[in-house]
Amino acid sequence: RPMSALGRAKSLAKSALANPRIRAAYNGATRAVLNVAGSSRLGATLYSVPGFLTFNREQWSILSGRRAYYRNLKRTRTNHVELRRNIHRLEKGLQMQPRRDVFALDYIDETLDFYEAAAARSASAVVDAGEMQWAHDVLEEYFATVSRDEAVVSRAAARFAAVPTIENHAVRPYQQRELERTDIAYEQMLHLAQSRRSIRWFQDRAVPRELIDKALLVGRQAPSACNRLPYEFLVFDTPDEVARVGSIPFGAAGYSHQIPTLIAVKGNQANYFSPRDRHTVYIDASLAVMGFVFALETLGLSSSIINWPDFEPLEARMAKELALKPHERIVMLVAVGYPDPDALVAYSKKKDIESIRTFHGERDS
Repeated sequence: RPMSALGRAKSLAKSALANPRIRAAYNGATRAVLNVAGSSRLGATLYSVPGFLTFNREQWSILSGRRAYYRNLKRTRTNHVELRRNIHRLEKGLQMQPRRDVFALDYIDETLDFYEAAAARSASAVVDAGEMQWAHDVLEEYFATVSRDEAVVSRAAARFAAVPTIENHAVRPYQQRELERTDIAYEQMLHLAQSRRSIRWFQDRAVPRELIDKALLVGRQAPSACNRLPYEFLVFDTPDEVARVGSIPFGAAGYSHQIPTLIAVKGNQANYFSPRDRHTVYIDASLAVMGFVFALETLGLSSSIINWPDFEPLEARMAKELALKPHERIVMLVAVGYPDPDALVAYSKKKDIESIRTFHGERDS
């Protein structure tokens, strides 16, 4: 493959930094700038003017996501993120100890707005039936639990009763004693974590798509803020597609040509109405990926995480290649395949527990 302009620029930069004098000058200039820019919020604000490209794509993503969130309120969709959020809030209220006689007064009307709109569309559109069942059952539990003395609750209950009933499957909060606990021993979990290594060399063997889906069943169980699951796994498993997408990240240089399956994990900022949640796509997607790669190990597959730094030339190229909307961001890429038993694996010594954990305060033994 001929080297791209971006690749040539990277090669020149690496060659320049290999020169001790150039590297020393670069480090000195960078330190001087950061001594001012990193000393205060004012300094950071001033730095952001000439360096706006560093964070501009993320700012655009957040604003575009909020725009899409409000535009989506009137659109037909399979999933209704705003309904999911409010139903999850109701679930948390139902779990409270002690449970309040009345709660959710500030958002129960809004929740019924979302529920009525989703129910009206479900007859003529592809709507997640499980999502609607969950919403119905939690709302039913809510109205059966809270006091109807408040006019807001009474009015919302009447609106709920007017929506066609969904067959009840008790998709609602349940007591912890009903939860079937795992019988996996700690030693087994520790062994799984220690045996999972970042594998970069794979057998020339296709990965069955059903195994990807089985691993995703584990990944989607990861915690997610208000149960919104603001991510999507874009799976590429043909040689041409893997070569095309795998050539973009710097972190896959040198081995992307033999990856059987490459997954781009995409976060979607359109799940949020406020910039306060702007980091959630990265957190939730990362939690899901960890469960996903553990599950791959149990299926005989290995993986490696390909870092995706926020570097504008690569962001622009990936956005074009994958036809990403402004509010869609790549969080990371994951290489998946059957491991080559003869290939080397990095030892990757982990930090000692004492260097990553601090107990605060004193307590009796």
